[in-house]
Amino acid sequence: MKKYIIKGGNKLAGEVSVSGTKNVVLKAIIAACLTDEVVEIKNVPLISDFFIMLELVKEIGGKVKLSGHTVKIEVKKIKTTRIPLEMGAKIRTSSMMAAPLLARRGEALIPNPGGCRIGARPIDRHMEGLMRLGVESRYSSNDGYFHLKTKELRGTTYRFSKNTHTGTEFLILAAVLADGTTTIENAAEEPEIDDLIALLNQMGANIKRKKARTIVITGVAKLHGTSYTIMADRNEVVTFAVLSALTDGKIYIKNVEMENIKAFLSEFKAAGGIWEEKKQGVRFYMKNGIKPRDITTSAHPGFMTDWQGPWAIFMTQAKGVSTIHETVYESRFGYYEELTKMGAALEMFTPKVSAPEK
Repeated sequence: MKKYIIKGGNKLAGEVSVSGTKNVVLKAIIAACLTDEVVEIKNVPLISDFFIMLELVKEIGGKVKLSGHTVKIEVKKIKTTRIPLEMGAKIRTSSMMAAPLLARRGEALIPNPGGCRIGARPIDRHMEGLMRLGVESRYSSNDGYFHLKTKELRGTTYRFSKNTHTGTEFLILAAVLADGTTTIENAAEEPEIDDLIALLNQMGANIKRKKARTIVITGVAKLHGTSYTIMADRNEVVTFAVLSALTDGKIYIKNVEMENIKAFLSEFKAAGGIWEEKKQGVRFYMKNGIKPRDITTSAHPGFMTDWQGPWAIFMTQAKGVSTIHETVYESRFGYYEELTKMGAALEMFTPKVSAPEK
């Protein structure tokens, strides 16, 4: 059994390059399956989910060539429209393979997706959107599969009743090769979605964000290959920023896109944090201790739910009481018991929320 032994009490110094973001690379792999030409994806993070998705590409008949942090994907012909149950259970993104399977073969067998257990993550909105595009959907509890079929994907207008990052990407991927125009309303506006849009447009798609939460996709007959470098992972940036600030260190973080972490920067500054941008990267540090803060997680452009774990550790060293109100996933405080074992003074509570249905 693998384990890590950490001896604390050291200042951290040096330079680190931020990996490409997981939330783009997994969707970029699916985008590559929408064409029969070679798609080269650069700056890929070498994480377990990435390798599972590559195995999924090979499962449906694709070829994969990985060299360092660059992968080339070619799916000349889709040989099977069934995603194995065991692979679907490993990773949530597996369900999004329905997009290329439906677009290129007109059918898909997709298992109920797995993934990390941070709370309820239903895909009913995804399936409802697919049906609006002309897909017949039936879930069988006997085999655990969604049985999807379509004679032709057709453009539609669909409004998400509740904002969804993955759902927005799913419908974009399904609509790029549909006949006609698709308008997605109340779409998510995370920068990772815009990075996926940029990749698809470079492959020949016609996608425009008309307003912050409205995306219009004009279907095209065919996509082609391309070479694309995915954006840096802003979750990784925030993790290293907190590490540097907590250890009185001098970590210079490369490839930081400051515009994408504005909500974090605002809270970090209010907590007494300082940053400096130099040629070797961005350094985050403290001068006069850490001030307590009350934060509420939300969809972009708010404070990301992914950031609240590192932020909680940051606030254990603040002079006073801080609160974190999680509004996205109900099981995001899985670290609570582990931190209390290490001496953190944490207390769980449920605050009263006005108009909770909104």
